[in-house]
Amino acid sequence: MAEYWYVRPEKEEAVNFFFNSGRKPDYTQKFEINEKDFIHTGRATAEMKLLLKRLGVEATVLRRFAIIGYEAEINITAHSRGGEMICNVYPDLVHVVFEDKGPGMKDIEQSMTPGFSTADQEIRELGFGAGLGLPNIKKNTDMMHITSAENSNTVLEIIVFFKENE
Repeated sequence: MAEYWYVRPEKEEAVNFFFNSGRKPDYTQKFEINEKDFIHTGRATAEMKLLLKRLGVEATVLRRFAIIGYEAEINITAHSRGGEMICNVYPDLVHVVFEDKGPGMKDIEQSMTPGFSTADQEIRELGFGAGLGLPNIKKNTDMMHITSAENSNTVLEIIVFFKENE
């Protein structure tokens, strides 16, 4: 099992505190994401973005969350046998776990390279598979953690803090 970690440097202390605190979320929502269901892909992210907006989260943070969520949903829809998105909302952050049902990633580091894609021709004809999904997620998240292996599930875990400059 391979893994990949990224933590925005100015958020390292806050991320470590989060994982060591044992806090419970104020709200949790689970969404199913279906294989090749491009019509409904993005609805889970849109629903969570609306909730976060109602909670008063800043527009720039909402935008970052929307990019992360949509890219992750597209990856599950296009590259796996379906999966789920579990959103945990805290007073100061959102923690999301995306887990697919395989087939796993052969090389996570290579998948983080802008322009690298394993999308088949059908996915490319639909306008997806440019190889920018994971790099866009990294660019917009405060923390991302990926675990995967060939012929297994892939888990992508992200954190976005609601205050960008704290």
